Order: sequence, then C-alpha cells, then structure tokens
Amino acid sequence: MEALIKMVAERAGIDESQAAKAVEVVVGQLKDRLPEPMAGQVEGLLGGDGDGDGDGPDLGGAIGGIGKKLGL
Repeated sequence: MEALIKMVAERAGIDESQAAKAVEVVVGQLKDRLPEPMAGQVEGLLGGDGDGDGDGPDLGGAIGGIGKKLGL
C-alpha cells in the first residue's frame, strides 16, 4: 500500500500523511461497496510486500481497473 500512497502523494501534490488518509478512505469505500469476493481481492492487492522495489502488485493499474469495472 506504501507504493500507492507515494503515487497519490506525487500525483496530487500532497504529503504522504494526507495521501495515506485519502487512500484509506477510497479503499474503505471500495471494500464496502464491492461484493465480498471482490472486496477480498482488493485486500489481497494491497497486501503486497510494500517495500517499493517494484516487484509487488501494480496497485495503480489494479485500482484503475477496478474503477473501470465499476463505471467510475
């Protein structure tokens, strides 16, 4: 999730603590609105190793893909 927070901070021009709050809110909304199997997949995507070395999941692409499926 750290990679997603850094990406949001960079793209939005905000600090990482603000980005972390934004990501938490968005992820919480996704998990609340998605059917249980998909909500579990969101949790799985965000459960990467988080070390920022690029070998974890493509969170930006994954979240964007979920948004497209939901028509967002």
